[in-house]
Amino acid sequence: MEPMFIGHYGVAFAAKKVAPRTSLGTLIFAAQFLDFLWPVLLLLGVEHAEIAPGITKVSPLNFTDYPISHSLLMALIWSALVGGIWFAVRRAGRTAWVIGICVLSHWVLDFVTHRPDLPLWPGSGIRVGLGLWNSWSAAMFVEAIIFGGGIWLYLRSTRAKDRIGRYVLWALVGFLFIGWVSSLLAGPPPNMTSLAWGGLAMMFTVPWGWWADGRR
Repeated sequence: MEPMFIGHYGVAFAAKKVAPRTSLGTLIFAAQFLDFLWPVLLLLGVEHAEIAPGITKVSPLNFTDYPISHSLLMALIWSALVGGIWFAVRRAGRTAWVIGICVLSHWVLDFVTHRPDLPLWPGSGIRVGLGLWNSWSAAMFVEAIIFGGGIWLYLRSTRAKDRIGRYVLWALVGFLFIGWVSSLLAGPPPNMTSLAWGGLAMMFTVPWGWWADGRR
């Protein structure tokens, strides 16, 4: 997983405010969809990245080729597809829009944090990124504000039904925060394969979010 990821989870928490009937697990899946897709494509050899310590101050990853998961055009297509599938199954237009926006929000946050490595479309020679990862303090401040703000909005939108609803939620929040800090302190991953499997392992936060939200 990327060293800075809790901002995406902050978006998922915040989205509960505008889609109160949608499970937090679903919102996490949407907000993290591009990063759940990327390690699959990485393991299949369809997309590529390499470990390049020092390429930015925060992330040691050089994303050399990831147009299917992280180009702007494909992010728009994935947003429409995920939101469209939700609408086809649930017939909830507003929620479908929220889910689609959550998917697209991932690219927007990556645009802010990444160096110019995000292609506009597959095969595009134009790559964009504002490079927030070139500043430790700014990157951590922005991620923490988004994550904390998302949790604050979520807590204002829900109330625990019992102790399970309270403890399971805070356990998820604590896990994400500790995982974020650990990823920042751990240094470069040993190889891209272990990084990809670590990213896939984060998918278990989807049922965790569903469980916590179901008790609220």
